[in-house]
Amino acid sequence: MPYPLHVAFIWHQHQPLYKSRGDANYYAASEGQYRLPWVRLHGTKDYLDLILLLERYPKLHQTVNLVPSLIMQIEDYVAGTALDPYLIATVTPVENLDRASKEFVIEHFFDANQHTLINPHPRYSELYGQRQERGRGWCLENWQEQDYSDLLAWHNLAWIDPLFWDDPEIEAWLKQGKGFTLSDRQRIIAKHREILSRIIPQHRKMQESGQLEVTTTPYTHPILPLLADTNAGRVAVPNMTLPESRFQFAEDIPRHLNKAWQMYEERFGCAPRGLWPSEQSVSPEILPYVAKQGFQWLCSDEAVLGWSLKHFFHRDETGNVYEPEKLYRPYRLETPAGDLAIVFRDHRLSDLIGFTYSAMEPKQAVTNLVGHLEAIARSLKDKADQPWLVTIALDGENCWEFYPQDGKPFLELLYQTLSNDPDIKLVTVSEFIEQYPPTETIPAQQLHSGSWVDGSFTTWIGDPAKNKAWDLLTAARQTLANHPEATEENNPEAWEALYAAEGSDWFWWFGEGHSSNQDAMFDQLFREHLAALYRSLNEPVPENVRQPVEVHEARGDHTPQGFIHPMIDGRGNEQDWDKAGRIEVGGARGTMHQSSPIQRLWYGVDHLNLYLRLDFQTGVQPGKEIPPELNLLWFYENRPMHNSPIPLVDLPKESPLNYAFHHHLGINLLTQTVWLQEAGEYSRWQSRASRAQVGIDSCVEIAIPWADLQVEPDYGLRLVIVFSEGGRYRQYLPENGMLAISVP
Repeated sequence: MPYPLHVAFIWHQHQPLYKSRGDANYYAASEGQYRLPWVRLHGTKDYLDLILLLERYPKLHQTVNLVPSLIMQIEDYVAGTALDPYLIATVTPVENLDRASKEFVIEHFFDANQHTLINPHPRYSELYGQRQERGRGWCLENWQEQDYSDLLAWHNLAWIDPLFWDDPEIEAWLKQGKGFTLSDRQRIIAKHREILSRIIPQHRKMQESGQLEVTTTPYTHPILPLLADTNAGRVAVPNMTLPESRFQFAEDIPRHLNKAWQMYEERFGCAPRGLWPSEQSVSPEILPYVAKQGFQWLCSDEAVLGWSLKHFFHRDETGNVYEPEKLYRPYRLETPAGDLAIVFRDHRLSDLIGFTYSAMEPKQAVTNLVGHLEAIARSLKDKADQPWLVTIALDGENCWEFYPQDGKPFLELLYQTLSNDPDIKLVTVSEFIEQYPPTETIPAQQLHSGSWVDGSFTTWIGDPAKNKAWDLLTAARQTLANHPEATEENNPEAWEALYAAEGSDWFWWFGEGHSSNQDAMFDQLFREHLAALYRSLNEPVPENVRQPVEVHEARGDHTPQGFIHPMIDGRGNEQDWDKAGRIEVGGARGTMHQSSPIQRLWYGVDHLNLYLRLDFQTGVQPGKEIPPELNLLWFYENRPMHNSPIPLVDLPKESPLNYAFHHHLGINLLTQTVWLQEAGEYSRWQSRASRAQVGIDSCVEIAIPWADLQVEPDYGLRLVIVFSEGGRYRQYLPENGMLAISVP
């Protein structure tokens, strides 16, 4: 009898320790002071509603991972002992806000997605528009006390999940819209705490009913393979530049696992079965510790499986994996402490939910996801005499900010569709491996040392700033090792500071790869934890711990830092392009380019489109200061296919203008018409249909659907931007080079 296709969703809920351990000079911080508000805000918007929605569909079983550092902070807020700067400002009478406090409110109380959390609320959108159009200085000089009070209220209201909008108080506030008082703001914060108080009990209740499996993560979310040995970074990247000091404290691994285990038993009344290793990072060295602690299974990424099997997971042009029988099953790992099961997530399906479906209509997104699952089932049809497991594992909080109504329409339609589908069965991981134990084994020493990011650890080590942070951590850890009298029993402060500093998040934000408007605060928090460790041992805080790990300046040129989903309207919304790659064009390139009418070039991708944006200098108009024709030309590296020269005259005989290209998208900037050409035989260009979007206002924004190009995932393309007039060459970007972009 054929089996249904089993699908395991694993939602990962995590926040680092935002609790302060001192100010910039490392004096003791006030008890309960949190530097950032994200536990409270994501707790109000993301953790409870996800499982309350699921509860309405009892046939569907899922897994949720709750990181111990998140649980601790939720409990602090519920107890009323956690205070963050946003909360303090919210409950401060507006007449008592000094100038610095007002500047903080103007700067940070729009820390929310404009399209989904600000624009739906007219008063919040009005205040945001004033800041963006008239500037922060204007707001500071012209806003009245009521403006500040309304902004304080709306920032906190906008983060309340739509699932709770039928609450009479919340409903009244949303209808009220403006004129909020201090009492209103206090009640809104009380409502946050009320929602937070339901999170852990609801997870326990649904686990006890069998619909949910709750898993855990090492205590403060450290990268376990790097705790065992920072040289693990060279497994995937043999020439990686490592920190000056080698971190080797594998004895910290069982400490993190045991503390997580104990916390879990206290909250859920049973032992955990599954482990989400931080950042899905695994290595042979960590497996005995995981098994000895009593965990039954863990999860990682398809890239780690591919490295372990020495098999690259190729996909067809629709994104479905070839040789699906290698990915869609659990594997057994044999360790001296007993066997473990391991599942590997489908990276692309996970990313579609995390980064792409938010830009699609819910019905289109659900149809796409279910279509992929059905395609997987068809690809395994001739092997239907055994059960298969598709693992979809991703961040369960950050993605929803980009979905309309926090993902509620998407999830409701997805859950209803899957409830009605007899050929797809949603299960917890433990359910599946208990009923169908893994039959394939990966020798423990063959397991690749890597994470969910490219199967490597480059996100957390190897960059100069990341390595500097590791050196600071190694010195602090060695100082603690030099104090054998400082045990967890008689000096818990030292150990808690160490555990916090070993968390992965600080290294994520250091150096190249990721950036936020809070980079300096993450830097400070990391060093606060280190300083607290030294203070608890009565050791002097080293001077290099008092200094920032890196200089946090406005970013210049940088590569893309994540998927983007911009609205193509020619206005260049700053949030839409925050994770895009950027190249400065105008005066940043020296005197000979200061007159360039193009200031900046942005580029990025998601699973649907390739995106480009060109920023004009103020007052510049296409057809006058900018030639009226824009030509995008690109070829695919190391791919045998037809290529043709640029179809313009007066081209300089220099690279890259004398290269041959496979695709050409032309855009008339005056009429906003587009045409697509593809290279054919004998260097000829052939017309192709295109659904490319163009928006022109203060900038040019372009979205080119991957479906127009019919190329496979993982292709690398090199792109040049050429301006022309009447088919005659005028200039090109980027200067002296090309854009390198990968098809996702």
